Amino acid sequence: MSTPTVRTENGDWTETIDRLVSEKIASRIAAKDASIWGPEAESEASVRLNWVDLHETSRPLLAELEALQADLRSEGLDRIVLAGMGGSSLAPEVITRTAGVELVVLDSTNPSVIARALAGDLQRTVLVVSSKSGGTVETDSQRRVFIKAFTDAGIDAPSRIVVVTDPGSPFQKLSEDEGYRKTFLADPHVGGRYSALTAFGLVPSALAGADVAELLDQAAEAAPALQADSADNPALLLGAVLAASPGRDKAIVASDGSDIVGFPDWAEQLIAESTGKNGTGVLPVAVKGMHAPELHNNLPDIVHALLADKATSDVPTALTSGSLGGQFLLWETATAVAGYLLGINPFDQPDVESAKQAARGLLDAQPEPEPAAFTDGVVEVRATEGLLDGIDSVQGAIDSLLSKLAADGYLAVMAYLDSERDENLMAIRPALATRTGRPVTFGWGPRFLHSTGQYHKGGHPQGVFLQITGSESIDVEIPDRPFTFGTLISAQATGDAKVLADRGRPVLRLHLTDPAAGVQQLISLLDAHDKSEESGT
Repeated sequence: MSTPTVRTENGDWTETIDRLVSEKIASRIAAKDASIWGPEAESEASVRLNWVDLHETSRPLLAELEALQADLRSEGLDRIVLAGMGGSSLAPEVITRTAGVELVVLDSTNPSVIARALAGDLQRTVLVVSSKSGGTVETDSQRRVFIKAFTDAGIDAPSRIVVVTDPGSPFQKLSEDEGYRKTFLADPHVGGRYSALTAFGLVPSALAGADVAELLDQAAEAAPALQADSADNPALLLGAVLAASPGRDKAIVASDGSDIVGFPDWAEQLIAESTGKNGTGVLPVAVKGMHAPELHNNLPDIVHALLADKATSDVPTALTSGSLGGQFLLWETATAVAGYLLGINPFDQPDVESAKQAARGLLDAQPEPEPAAFTDGVVEVRATEGLLDGIDSVQGAIDSLLSKLAADGYLAVMAYLDSERDENLMAIRPALATRTGRPVTFGWGPRFLHSTGQYHKGGHPQGVFLQITGSESIDVEIPDRPFTFGTLISAQATGDAKVLADRGRPVLRLHLTDPAAGVQQLISLLDAHDKSEESGT
């Protein structure tokens, strides 16, 4: 094990760090001082600070988890499916991938994804449903469809369901009334994105086979350094790089040479939801490896936050290292510090609900789809007003969207597709970053709505948005609901696009009538553009 370290390069944050030390910000966070972020944030912060000592308070879970896992294995139940969104899925995903154990993470409403999860071996399957209230539409729908699948297979469904929720929630009551296998109650004074070391992070990870006791040990080892009012405190260093680099409001988060797998996606949600509000914040851009264009372009509004041992340019940089448990606590503390420096409440997410409300309204009304402005190949094209004037091709539509990209802006690609089947689509992210010379984020919908979706609406109003949806060849009914998964994901995409448009954000919507062919069409289109640029034609 090792305590987390942060090495900073290409910047001087001495004045900021001296201020943090003199104001005892680290020790006050450790003491759960809710006044740090100002009077408007105090009521929320007062019930959101228990993450600071989860390495101690989560230990009573360990014996329960060990016993349940042993019981499940003795019954031949070794396929764990997690129905969870946002912090409920991102932390278990990192924990299990890093541990090298299998966890089926179900954080999509795409019918193809749902059907694939249902097609797995149900005789070996346990469903963990993680939701603070139980009212999250994605997880409630996934729970319903698995109950039907278990029942249709002659399996006692309640015996295969494990619940993680908050004490006293409607979901706790439902779990008890339905007789589900086990209910784990998480600490209600921890927000979702800070919940890696609560039952939300530990239960599915432990049942899948990860050593979560070691994870808590790692965090415990890291805690003293992160709670110290010292200029060497790595959380103060990282927080200062993220929030106190003049003119730099975007952070490229990458991992290279680390044993931790998938960490940038977890950090992306933590930073985006915590800081992207009140027209300010830090936009995290999660990238794969150290080859991303943004790591080499020396953009003037970028900082680098790398799980790596070397920097790749002369951009202000924080290089972090250490165990996974230590990294969780480091980044959580640093994000709370960044919130203080930015003058915002890092524990609320005021704009996440807007897209949910828009989707619910569309589910209730179920209007006819807006007609496409035009169709090019297998791509139907729609956009916010004025974006498609005089345009009749996908290439022209993309050109028009990118023309709205300001010198300090960013492009968000939002793909409501099957992240496994359509994984190749992610190649357009670096291609667009190279083409625009600007940061490009990529999110699978509706997963990103619980992550960068907050920043899109509440952060700096600099974004332009490329939404990609698809017509699936199958659909999946949701028991006792008047809509299907196909209807649900369509409403989520349309609702999010509407909220962005209502806030004056340019949105280009590309609907793939054949997802496989459409993904290839988009990749080929961007590849052809790059080759023509290189040849000067």
